Amino acid sequence: MNNETLLNEITKIFGDILDVPNLVLTHDTTALDIEEWDSITHIQLIVAIEKRFNIKFLAAEIQSAKNVGDIVSAIQLKIG
Repeated sequence: MNNETLLNEITKIFGDILDVPNLVLTHDTTALDIEEWDSITHIQLIVAIEKRFNIKFLAAEIQSAKNVGDIVSAIQLKIG
């Protein structure tokens, strides 16, 4: 799965969890860019991503992700 396909999948997950229809994410999007993305929803997002891609993130991977692009890259590494 390429990065743009992953970004589209993540955008759907974010839109559902954050309840923001027509959400647009870029690789540079951070929690500061989306009002609804707080610490609680961050956990929900990670769990939903792990479920969708059947992966498990390490705590260090979650903490080191600074933006959506970092999340996409982490998924890509895990799914090959």
